[in-house]
Amino acid sequence: MNPFDLRPKKIDSTYENWHELTPKAYDKYETDPYTKTRIILMNGAEMEAVRFSHAFARACPNNDVRRMLARMRRGEAQQQKKIQALKPKDENILETTISYEQLAVDLTAIIAQKENNASVRNQLNFALLEDFDHLYRFSDLLQQDDGEMFDLLIGHYTEIMPGRPTIAEHRHPDDDVRYPLDFHTADILSRLHVNIITAAEQQTMNYYMNVGAFYPTDQGRRLFNEIAMIEEQHVSGYESLLDPACSWFENLLMHEYTECYLYYSCYMDETHARIKRIWQDMFETETAHLHAAAELLKKYEGKHWQQVIPQGDFPALLSFRENKRYIREVLGSVRLTARREGYCNVDDLPADAGFFRYQKAVCPEEDKVPSHSFMSLYIEKNGQDLRYEEKPHPIPELRRRDEDNADIARKKNA
Repeated sequence: MNPFDLRPKKIDSTYENWHELTPKAYDKYETDPYTKTRIILMNGAEMEAVRFSHAFARACPNNDVRRMLARMRRGEAQQQKKIQALKPKDENILETTISYEQLAVDLTAIIAQKENNASVRNQLNFALLEDFDHLYRFSDLLQQDDGEMFDLLIGHYTEIMPGRPTIAEHRHPDDDVRYPLDFHTADILSRLHVNIITAAEQQTMNYYMNVGAFYPTDQGRRLFNEIAMIEEQHVSGYESLLDPACSWFENLLMHEYTECYLYYSCYMDETHARIKRIWQDMFETETAHLHAAAELLKKYEGKHWQQVIPQGDFPALLSFRENKRYIREVLGSVRLTARREGYCNVDDLPADAGFFRYQKAVCPEEDKVPSHSFMSLYIEKNGQDLRYEEKPHPIPELRRRDEDNADIARKKNA
């Protein structure tokens, strides 16, 4: 599929009325978990598109360009509202959160396995273990506060057990910056992956930053606040892989191409017939936006779209599936932390490393850190944590269910 070969609709013909923008929501118990993750992913892609378009408009002095951006952005905003309306009103904050973390875990694992660039793959695998731990802690909170088992929401696609403990994820900001890709030489799939994961993690960060204050318990509010901080770190890491040398017009084209790729992937992957039709309609709308972006690039920079995206044909599409074996393999690197643009075992850090200084400032008393104190109290009350493991945890230090390990990946020789 090459969206540049398609005859696009006129942008003004893609706007929808209020009835069309409020589709029937999915059934939270009957809908496949990966349909929910696709909805969250595309909500994040549209939020990123709107955010980028506003930033472009604020930096652009040409009102003709700004008018075209506004026309495209109105469509993106409508799409975001329509996607968001698919969430049912009986799905509470924490139930939605479980799907957010399932998306973070499985999306990251899926694209990491397809990724050929070592720098991108390393960042994906590094953050994967942290989102995996978030899913574990939020799942236990769900059972405690709602008496609801995670398998009602996510099936058995994803195991629930500790990753890199959240308390060990608090790093100095200097250690969350990576070297950027050169998007003019990088493989198109790597460029897509960086765009996709940055938008997805940014959506998760924004969601937690906003909903944490609305959670009904103080314990839950604190856990949301802590994990929101880690999601911000993830966004810092992923966005630093983006090429800062790309122009606004090149970035606009790449944003629209990324959305076309995602919507077509969702359409081909979707099992819910009614939602599948929504993905098809939105792909057609994004194709119109893509062609408009290509025209802007040609008019104002004198560049053909092939100078930015040499081959318009989509690479292998994104398809959701379970990744249990791969995640268990990556768990072997649970002791890694970040150091400047790279990674190293926490045992190999010098005593004066920024990681230890930041840990001392933010986590001076481990029993006051929300992610650890919650699990410790949960275990004290229930005798053990809640997990879904198909076999014992691959890391011996994380097998015990009657204690929460706050040392591994955080203290030397733990």
